[in-house]
Amino acid sequence: MVHQERVLLVRRRVAEGQLSWQFPAGKVEPGESFEEAAVRETKEEAGVEVVAVAPLGQRVHPITGRRVSYTACELVGGTAHVADVDEIAEVAWVTLSEIPRYIPYGLFEPVQRHLDVVLQP
Repeated sequence: MVHQERVLLVRRRVAEGQLSWQFPAGKVEPGESFEEAAVRETKEEAGVEVVAVAPLGQRVHPITGRRVSYTACELVGGTAHVADVDEIAEVAWVTLSEIPRYIPYGLFEPVQRHLDVVLQP
């Protein structure tokens, strides 16, 4: 989710290898689209209302081995905070140049391309 030239990241309480900071994420519930899951998970984890803007692609995550779908979202309301204290330890709004400090192994290429465009000042 992008807002004011920054992207929202959350830090999981339990890291999976190198994977600690990531985009809000979770399982798709029965009958739910990938876009609906992205909107719901962002609200549940970071307490903000978003709208899905565009699908960015899918892959098997190289660290977790899970099938992942990426959806670009925009903020429509609320202030980001740790909304799910059981799963999330911290939230951060990060600039394009700061992303490698949070996600040193790099981003999925379609996500990187999207952020390269929307996070330019």
